Amino acid sequence: MTPARSGSKSDGLADGAGLSKHAAVPDDLQEVGFISGAYGLNGWVKVRPFSADAGALLHAKTWWLDKPALHDVDLLQVKMHSGEVVASLMGVSDRNAAEALKGTTVRIPRSRFPVLADDEFYWVDLIGLAVENLQGETLGKVAEIIDNGAHPILRVAFAVDGEEKLQETLIPFVAHFVKSVDQQGKKLTVDWARDY
Repeated sequence: MTPARSGSKSDGLADGAGLSKHAAVPDDLQEVGFISGAYGLNGWVKVRPFSADAGALLHAKTWWLDKPALHDVDLLQVKMHSGEVVASLMGVSDRNAAEALKGTTVRIPRSRFPVLADDEFYWVDLIGLAVENLQGETLGKVAEIIDNGAHPILRVAFAVDGEEKLQETLIPFVAHFVKSVDQQGKKLTVDWARDY
């Protein structure tokens, strides 16, 4: 399931090339990864995706970067290399410019994500869903999804006896425990007892 972060003082773009100065910022931007450094000598960047499935990064034609300020940049080429996405961005022509972008968050409009099968979900769509067990007890809300390698894990946060401090429980995001996901109703039903 896809329930779907230098040495140069440059801003990472040669003469502002690649920036679309008149593009309106989409209201559905989602963080999908971050630039982890330069790749090679010709201005390519390495991007570490936030999800095991980098489909959104690989299929987008434009990325939104938050450095130096939020702006869009056109992609020239993009591919997978050793578990990371590597890309050539318009206007980023050398290693120094690529290194200057290290740490930059990459965002893509949610509307540009690849379409998923009925039993697949982007992680961002699960955050905030109410979690209820088969007995109808509310367990909390999905606060985060953790990728442990074998399968994703839901971190469900809840208040105990009205305390301000939140407690949490971890639930594997696998069919054995997760019985249904109702995105319209903003609810996730699990086979999980309150006292696990």
